[in-house]
Amino acid sequence: MDRLLYIAMTGASQVSRAQAVNSNNLANASTQGFRADLDAFRSLPLNGPGHSSRVYAVDSGQGVDFSLGSLNATGNSLDVALNGQGWIAVQAADGSEAYSRAGNLQVNELGQLLTGAGQPVIGQDGGPISIPPFEKLDIGDDGTISIRAQGQEAATLANVNRIKLVNPDTANMYKGHDGLMRVQEGVAVVADANIKLLNGMIEGSNVNAVESLVNMITLARQFEMHVKMMSTAQENDAASTQLMRIA
Repeated sequence: MDRLLYIAMTGASQVSRAQAVNSNNLANASTQGFRADLDAFRSLPLNGPGHSSRVYAVDSGQGVDFSLGSLNATGNSLDVALNGQGWIAVQAADGSEAYSRAGNLQVNELGQLLTGAGQPVIGQDGGPISIPPFEKLDIGDDGTISIRAQGQEAATLANVNRIKLVNPDTANMYKGHDGLMRVQEGVAVVADANIKLLNGMIEGSNVNAVESLVNMITLARQFEMHVKMMSTAQENDAASTQLMRIA
């Protein structure tokens, strides 16, 4: 009985974890630049004395779906989308460099260029980008930021910085708990001049909402099956106890 119970219990626990990942993906189906999390199950036999007769289903960790999201035109000069592969370098809450595809940029009251989630965008000098008061701002396809400062003539444009655009090998990348991408420790990431931006566009999430909904139903049924197995184990145990009393 204990084998059935523990295997069913472990299965229910792992399915619950997978459901949490799937639910997070579905919740971010409309988040700009979001990359879906992936996970998979594998069979893990219990090693020890005797034969390996117990095989558990284990959620074998997560990966990231690096496929591109859909592009939407906004016409906003602060919205940018990466034209193909690549990432926008941003500063994470701990001060480290991280990477995002979210191009819904904004300038706060201190003149800092931020993502829509509030992370400072990093420039070519490796630090956050600060922008002087301006009447007009343009972001070129190479990430160059040009402004017409307040009080200047219409034809006067000045380059103030350039967004750091990178393209590290995705095999070295992982997603942090804050949703930002990072590279493995020791991997150097330099600006890549081949990465281009599309101004006035924004990239959506790469989550397939229909697929996630179907997956949610499948996982819910799997969870119910494991719970039913636990209930069956309890009934078998009660029946065995009854037989022992009769004997």
